[in-house]
Amino acid sequence: MPLSIGKSLMIIAVVSVVTFSTRVIPFLLFPKGKEIPPLVKYLGAVLPPAVIGMLVIYCLKSVNLFVWPHAAPELIAGLAVVALHIWKRNNLLSIGVGTVLYMFLIQQVFV
Repeated sequence: MPLSIGKSLMIIAVVSVVTFSTRVIPFLLFPKGKEIPPLVKYLGAVLPPAVIGMLVIYCLKSVNLFVWPHAAPELIAGLAVVALHIWKRNNLLSIGVGTVLYMFLIQQVFV
């Protein structure tokens, strides 16, 4: 059942307002020159690694070590991501190369 143009525009408007709001709220709460609370600084330091850790666990949750290919593609791609990140310190490069390597491994090597 296709959406009407009105409903589609309404969805786009709501998503736009919500996205813009999440971007502007920090600037309203912490204007330039105002001290950032210690809790916000702490969360800014610990949340990014925590989110990455949760994503790694989510990505590896369905890996079965007892079935072919015994997690080999995941291990190889994961080690490539870690090594590339240590070497270049670039999240986008590390994740991008790891994703491409993993897709190559599962589609061409470990078929």
